Amino acid sequence: TAIAPSRAAVAARPAPRAARRASARAAATTTDAALTTTKSDEIMSEAMGIMPGGVSSPVRAFKSVGGGPIVFDKVKGANSWDVDGNKYIDYVGSWGPAICGAARDEVNEALVTQLAKGTSFGAPCALENELAKMVIDAVPSAEMVRFCNSGTEACMGVLRLMRAHTGREKIIKFEGCYHGHADPFLVQAGSGVATLGLPDSPGTPGGATKDTLCAKYNDLDSVKAIFEANKGEVAGVILEGVVGNSGFIVPDQEFLEGLRALCDEHGALLCFDEVMTGFRISYGGAQKHFGIMPDVSTFGKVIGGGLPVGAYVGKKEIMETVAPAGPMYQAGTLSGNPLAMVAGIETLKILQQEGTYEQLEERTSKLINGIVEAGKKHGHAICGGSISGMFGFFFCEGPVKCFADATASDTEKFAKWHRMMLERGVYLAPSQYEAGFVGLQHSEEDIDATIAAAEEVMAALAA
Repeated sequence: TAIAPSRAAVAARPAPRAARRASARAAATTTDAALTTTKSDEIMSEAMGIMPGGVSSPVRAFKSVGGGPIVFDKVKGANSWDVDGNKYIDYVGSWGPAICGAARDEVNEALVTQLAKGTSFGAPCALENELAKMVIDAVPSAEMVRFCNSGTEACMGVLRLMRAHTGREKIIKFEGCYHGHADPFLVQAGSGVATLGLPDSPGTPGGATKDTLCAKYNDLDSVKAIFEANKGEVAGVILEGVVGNSGFIVPDQEFLEGLRALCDEHGALLCFDEVMTGFRISYGGAQKHFGIMPDVSTFGKVIGGGLPVGAYVGKKEIMETVAPAGPMYQAGTLSGNPLAMVAGIETLKILQQEGTYEQLEERTSKLINGIVEAGKKHGHAICGGSISGMFGFFFCEGPVKCFADATASDTEKFAKWHRMMLERGVYLAPSQYEAGFVGLQHSEEDIDATIAAAEEVMAALAA
């Protein structure tokens, strides 16, 4: 059963805007809110006995929103289908990589060609050079690139690099910022940790986190205090350029400029974790958007076009600390995997096309403005925002400037909102503490239909 609110009503050619909105409202209003999940429930029941919590990553378990997880069958463009045949407008997009649309034809065709040549080499290939040059051309701080296999791995590598290059051990991170599940980062880490109510993770030894110092996001004084208390000992500062793992939180320009100045003053390195924001909020990432030059940065998601990938980049003098150019060891069997390289190359080619980020900005801002306006219309405390194809909102008055502000959001209301939107064919991140994503194949009809569904759900929540 296809349950996306407006898709059945969308004509082959675009209708006038007023007609699209009317169609979307009608479709959302008449949608049968009963969601059939029989096959999903059966698969998850089996999964619970063979995988911890039935999933391969905690946020997928729907713990913070209730109801059983939806088991996917396929994705295409802006849509996903579950094993029961339900169709959704998908604003998760594999947690960000599907910026050009899921299963994009150009990417798939290039992957099929590469499959005939081999899926893994474990040896250098020219595709690594090609993607590395594209990253270097796009990202202000990138002079050299080291590929790996995930955002977590990239952040592990860059942490070791900051320590190796400076000869110092302490690192400053921010409350609610998530940099993967490596031991040193599982301190006030937001995202799935916050979703599950875990302050940090059992099994993480005290020795692994004793040199991780936590500051408050958007609060420069908290960073200054840590530097003053640890003079000459801080290797670097790492942050999400735009927070996506405590919901959607935008940094103040003065905060970013202050971090750059503090790192320079204290001889520490500044690292932008751009696993989520890289090639998402601009082609050159958050550092290009805000005009800040970090020393090193991490990437993932978009640069692999939907395949497992990670990378850390930086100034040549720093990156040459990495083996075999230098003494800092890091390696990986599947690093530079040819399939991931091909998917990344084709994805970045699409993103280079004229008007790409203007379209993402226009449609995403329309979406989040529609959701927030619907909430306010029906008396809900709500705030939200977007940059390019990344967005988020909170059920609180706001503004939300840091993780502590985000925790004021009404998560019980969000859980109800999430389920009711799901029943109306809109798939959103199953956690208040995750950002959402719009891609190039989200149509005007998709946005109108989602706003119409949001209007109905906000009204129902207020009843």
